[in-house]
Amino acid sequence: MAYNRRMTDSSRNGELDLAIIGGGAAGVLVAIQVLRQATSALSLAIVEPASQLAQGIAYATLWPEHLLNVPAAKMSAFPDLPGDFLDYLQQVAAYPQDTREQLGERFVSRHHYAAYLQQRLQEAADASAAQLQVIAQPVLGLQPDDHGHRLQLGDGQVLHAAQTVLACGNSMRPLPLAGAEALPAGVVLDAWDYDGVRTLAGAQSVAIIGSGLSMADTVLALVAGGHTGTLQVFSRHGLLPLPHAHGALPTFDPQPLLAMTLRQRMRTLSGHAQRAEAAGQPWQGVMDRIRPMGQALWRSLDEADQRRFLRHVVRYWDIHRHRIAEPVHAQLQALQARGQLRVQRARLQHVQAQGAALQLVGHTAAGQQQWAVQALVNATGVETRARSLRNPLLQQLLADGLARPGGHGLGLDSVADGDRVLDAHGRTQPRLGVLGSLRIGTLWESLAVPELRQQAQALATQAVAGAATAMP
Repeated sequence: MAYNRRMTDSSRNGELDLAIIGGGAAGVLVAIQVLRQATSALSLAIVEPASQLAQGIAYATLWPEHLLNVPAAKMSAFPDLPGDFLDYLQQVAAYPQDTREQLGERFVSRHHYAAYLQQRLQEAADASAAQLQVIAQPVLGLQPDDHGHRLQLGDGQVLHAAQTVLACGNSMRPLPLAGAEALPAGVVLDAWDYDGVRTLAGAQSVAIIGSGLSMADTVLALVAGGHTGTLQVFSRHGLLPLPHAHGALPTFDPQPLLAMTLRQRMRTLSGHAQRAEAAGQPWQGVMDRIRPMGQALWRSLDEADQRRFLRHVVRYWDIHRHRIAEPVHAQLQALQARGQLRVQRARLQHVQAQGAALQLVGHTAAGQQQWAVQALVNATGVETRARSLRNPLLQQLLADGLARPGGHGLGLDSVADGDRVLDAHGRTQPRLGVLGSLRIGTLWESLAVPELRQQAQALATQAVAGAATAMP
């Protein structure tokens, strides 16, 4: 993104009305909304160490084979402008052969979405009464004071913000096997190191740990790079993402689900899926019918049923809920059919280097097994356990009691009907907001754009109102 003079940190102002910590999609969505809503010269900053905004984990890839997992028509940045992403795609002629209807149904390359958010941020900054800075530093610490927060930056400087929003994004889970840290550099990569993964393409055998969406990204990148070697996917349950499908939504009323137990819900949804398929409609429509109720479905479960969901259901839920484009699914099936992609249902224990190879050891239904590969990719997905988050700021907040883990130890606890962080004693912190994956324990459905844009709009409204109240 070509920042204009109003959006650089060369004239950094340490006194802010709002600091947004994190410059991925979530943070940029908040900034856009604040800029659009502001009617006075409030000051805000996106504090993000990466060189580009809107390129968090999902949208940092430039490879065209990495597609959105949602049709373009559903990806607008604005709740009140549902066609805005389509407007952008047509403006830049991203897919000139498509009609608008065809474009809306297309799963477009993810790099288009980063460019879209960057453009909308630039436009909002140019037109806004507010003043935006982009500060290319990590935030290492946060301390409250009488006027808001003091933010300790990586370069030693301190910012003062009347309000702060945590939009810190995602980190990868660590590899669930011993010995990985002792392996030589270059043979173990994260699936989110998109360029690094591409360099593994060749004739060697590659192990991919995890079988979800990050696995699909890894396989697509390697195959597009000309990989001819075996791809061994390791997963305790051996479940791969399922495809989207076209079809009308079922007409059943989903509201009664909210009063049901987890077991009753699963039986009811299974029945709806069977009836849909019997009527010639895809089962995917059942999941799409209840999609807007995701947060309500989670919050209406009691704590015991939430635990049962996490222990017994979540792996099956995820492959039905977080689906992939039909062409991607077909490509994975074709790779399996010809034997290049092999899914190992196994519980891995450890890995060690043996000459030029890596030896993986684990258990399958047949007992202990060993596999020899030449490289290993961590595709275990998003780390959601609060105590395992690698971000030093989040660990400081937890250690100092300024935040506490969310339900079941997932994310940070927050006000369910708002967006304020709760401290270790359950007290609301009125100047500290949060959105995105850090709210998973409270809301469950909190990672995708439909949730992010709603949360961003609400956070911005509160931030603008707070700044107006504080002005003399």
